Amino acid sequence: MKNNSTHSEDTLACYDALIAKVDGIKRKGATMPYSSMNGNMFSYLEKDGSFGLRLPETDRQAFLKKYKTSLFVSFGMVMQEYVLVPENLFRNTRELAPFFKKSVEYVKTLKPKPSTKK
Repeated sequence: MKNNSTHSEDTLACYDALIAKVDGIKRKGATMPYSSMNGNMFSYLEKDGSFGLRLPETDRQAFLKKYKTSLFVSFGMVMQEYVLVPENLFRNTRELAPFFKKSVEYVKTLKPKPSTKK
């Protein structure tokens, strides 16, 4: 995918390496990279380089405690189902991959959203 975003090639490479750990998932968004399934977004890179990951309640609470982080904030809004992934963890795709996979499994349980594309 062409890099039209404000993110470095290294940051996008880390994100792509994480996405590659789950079959059938692709990075979307030319300027704001994200991943989604059935119209439900479950991970994305904010312009400032912060990475948000959507997790179910129990995994979210465990993640927040283990990594001493917070809920993800985007455009000044707290994203209730998303955790802020610390940068050192984002760059450690081996350690982050199980959480990414849990995010994918969680989003599969959500009601599909219709596409806005024509």
